[in-house]
Amino acid sequence: MTADQTGPKPKPDKPRKSTGVSLFRTGHVASPQNVAPDLATGREIFSSTLPALFNPQRVWESLRPVQADIRSKSRNALFLEASDHPAAVAFDILRTRLLRGLVEKGWKRIAVTSPTHDCGKSFVATNLAFSLARRPASRTVLLDFDLRHPEIAQLLGVKDQISLGAFLAGQQPLENEFRRFGRTLALGLNTQPIEKASETLHDPDTVAALTAMIEQLDPEVVIYDLPPALVNDDLLALGPSLDAVLLVTDGTRSSPQEIRACEKLFEGRIPLLGVVLNRAQDFTAGRYRYAKN
Repeated sequence: MTADQTGPKPKPDKPRKSTGVSLFRTGHVASPQNVAPDLATGREIFSSTLPALFNPQRVWESLRPVQADIRSKSRNALFLEASDHPAAVAFDILRTRLLRGLVEKGWKRIAVTSPTHDCGKSFVATNLAFSLARRPASRTVLLDFDLRHPEIAQLLGVKDQISLGAFLAGQQPLENEFRRFGRTLALGLNTQPIEKASETLHDPDTVAALTAMIEQLDPEVVIYDLPPALVNDDLLALGPSLDAVLLVTDGTRSSPQEIRACEKLFEGRIPLLGVVLNRAQDFTAGRYRYAKN
């Protein structure tokens, strides 16, 4: 007697989500056939060596270069190259102080935020990243993590449609979404606001993507341009993936109460690396004021 063939047919497997893992590695992942059961636990174990680490140099070379008009960006107060302008000099001083603090603590993942909107945090984050990237043979990453209101791509005049959300969700590998300026600055830009921004930052997929990004690019410093600290919980949501925070205040609008509120918010959660006072120039000293805690 033949088996009954009239029963329901099995449903096809759902398509698997991409891991978003870079293809640029120094070796190969162990073959699925090279596994054997552990007789004590019943779990599978690899019978060959673990996968080799990524080759950061090859990943950097795979990033699509970004071309920028240095003169037009200077008119927007972005200093993509070394300059004797007082503001550019101030960012170089901030760079040196920042690096000293990072080396002392062994940190590399820095959030740049502000108490409220329109304090110039993206302006500071971008100029600081370019200043860091001017160091020879360095590696700096700048990420636009103001997911509701991304603006770094617009500041730089980048016209490409870039979805940082696709990378964070594991749907696209790093080399598809990141860009490179010169040889020392990688840019995680975003031109599409993300509706559920806070939930995205809480998502384990985001944590995994950021961990993979650091493994693949092996940067010395990663700068996250985040939303204002007193406006939503995005900074706190990303807290486990950060080492410290740099607070940007506006000399014409930030109140002492707002600054104290930020310090209280960070206390016991994220170390406050320093406070930058934007739009408050000391004409006698010829540089912008900078305070380090």
